[in-house]
Amino acid sequence: MNISQTEYGKMVGKASPASRIVRDCTGAFLIGGFICIAGQALTDAFSALGADLKDSRCLTSVTLIFLGALFTALGWYDNIAKIGGAGTLVPITGFSNAVASPAMEFKSEGFIPGVGAKMFIIAGPVIVYGTVASVLYGVFKLIMGII
Repeated sequence: MNISQTEYGKMVGKASPASRIVRDCTGAFLIGGFICIAGQALTDAFSALGADLKDSRCLTSVTLIFLGALFTALGWYDNIAKIGGAGTLVPITGFSNAVASPAMEFKSEGFIPGVGAKMFIIAGPVIVYGTVASVLYGVFKLIMGII
């Protein structure tokens, strides 16, 4: 079967789904923004209950991590991610989902070989490369005399 580059391009264009970049970006913006607004509301609520700003921020992080894991366990996080895409990956709730999801998936293999060994299968590289990047950034700042 000999077809030209132009004909092949037309075939690919017909078979490919239409781009949803505007819809995807809008969903990511709205869901990611909602998560951030919820985080700020939690911080304000904890402050109103008498916690100082440092403790309020810590309590907010813990609450968002818990909610991310809870929504993953209930199966809600995947539905939210279908709408929000990358907007659900970036905040702390996305990290919570990245840890809780493999833990739930491999629980049938037992606590040590399943949950313990596979829990960080997705989040592990983020931790490793984030740590390496922060060390390199610190060394760079030290060399440049910024610190």
